[in-house]
Amino acid sequence: MNNENTYAIGSGLLTYDIIEQILKNDTKLTLSEEAKDKIRHCREYLDKKEEDFSRPVYGVTTGFGSLCDRTISKEQLSTLQENLVKSHSCSVGTPVDKTVVKLMLLLKAHALSMGFSGVQVETVQRILDFYNNDIYPVVYDRGSLGASGDLAPLANLFLPLIGEGMVEYKGERMTGAEVLAKFGWAPIRLQSKEGLALLNGTQFMSANGIKALIDGWHLVNCFDLFGAMSLEAYDGRIEPFYDCLQQVRPHRGQIETAEVFRRILKGSEIIEHEKKHVQDPYSFRCIPQVHGAVKDAMHHVTEVLHTEINSVTDNPTVFPDEDLVLSGGNFHGEPIALVFDYMGVALHELGNISERRVAQLILGKRGLPEFLVAKPGLNSGFMIPQYAAASVVSQNKMYAWPASCDSIVSSNGQEDLVSMGANSATKLHKIIDNLKIIVAIELMNAAQGIDFRRPLKSSPQIEKVMTAYRKEVPFVEDDVVMEEYIRKTQDFLEHFDVVIE
Repeated sequence: MNNENTYAIGSGLLTYDIIEQILKNDTKLTLSEEAKDKIRHCREYLDKKEEDFSRPVYGVTTGFGSLCDRTISKEQLSTLQENLVKSHSCSVGTPVDKTVVKLMLLLKAHALSMGFSGVQVETVQRILDFYNNDIYPVVYDRGSLGASGDLAPLANLFLPLIGEGMVEYKGERMTGAEVLAKFGWAPIRLQSKEGLALLNGTQFMSANGIKALIDGWHLVNCFDLFGAMSLEAYDGRIEPFYDCLQQVRPHRGQIETAEVFRRILKGSEIIEHEKKHVQDPYSFRCIPQVHGAVKDAMHHVTEVLHTEINSVTDNPTVFPDEDLVLSGGNFHGEPIALVFDYMGVALHELGNISERRVAQLILGKRGLPEFLVAKPGLNSGFMIPQYAAASVVSQNKMYAWPASCDSIVSSNGQEDLVSMGANSATKLHKIIDNLKIIVAIELMNAAQGIDFRRPLKSSPQIEKVMTAYRKEVPFVEDDVVMEEYIRKTQDFLEHFDVVIE
């Protein structure tokens, strides 16, 4: 971060945690002087190059996709770029979350700031103007093949720059022309290559991936904390979390998870009292291995996505100092499509093991009443929340099927293998939405179970969570409307900052 209130695009590499802080602090974006110099240098080169092109250059003096052999006259180059943005604005479905729209603007500005795309400084500045003034172009969640970048959603994103399309501003829908007039801005007059620079790229996939990473890492921490609470409720053993056991199978995530659980449970009377049983079920005993494997997957996805968001992914790519304009395939979404599918499988497994812990807690074992209620039979207690968790776990198994296995030929055979990375990215949010339900149900069950262990106390950290949670959701004596308690628990988690002490 450059300072508390602004971040200079082009001043360094972006990471998901930097982006998280930009969003969290409502940080405004500026364009660094270094980035402006790079952008101008590239644009000036391209302007001079246009004067003596001895042969067609894709996307600069030609049509697009399978129309790459159609040469366009110099007088029509600007019209070509505007027509491209209009004709490609085919995203369909449900409007994209505003956070994803902001991330798309941020990531595209960052990619263009590297100076290999041939855009104007004023074009990048207008993108930042939209970001800083909370102007949200209306973009829909379907329509991208993740091949020539995210053509359809990026076209919808940038239509308002030329006075077309729709935006949402201060809760009101208006046209691109209306919002430009409101701020006194003239429509951007796109130069050669600019429309393609805006539309080519993986910023829709990447923006969805960044949001999923932020939400996903938060959920990883939640499942650790509430998994530890479930272990307490079940009167589980601490030995599977000993460090020496992890060191003889030293996967990074496994070691991290066991260490986190030891910290969370430090000082617990429940974990320290003598156990009658010698072993716990896998959903408790194998938490370091399962949660740890998920973390290893998340670390890998984070690394790949960091590479992606700091890359140039439009086409062709302009190298002024080498006197080259190269048509390649950096827009292809395969690298992130694969890891988004991997992330979906990994995150799903957090819900899978969590639901199994919930199921163990309601069996009436280890001194706990059946269905975690004092008068089972008269009361059904926590019987059906487990059903709800099982339902969404099963749905996540469907969403975990890899979208990147699919491909459909487009552009008259020119784009004959596509990544479907946009589908890989957007379904992550569906998995995450379901995980928020599952983790809420685990917290409900774990807290109920811990209260049945009284007068024994859990660790100071867990007791702090119990105190905060019980202010919102009380102990269940007799049957209540469980949907309300699940919803209240979800509301509690929306404002709950997980800090492992």
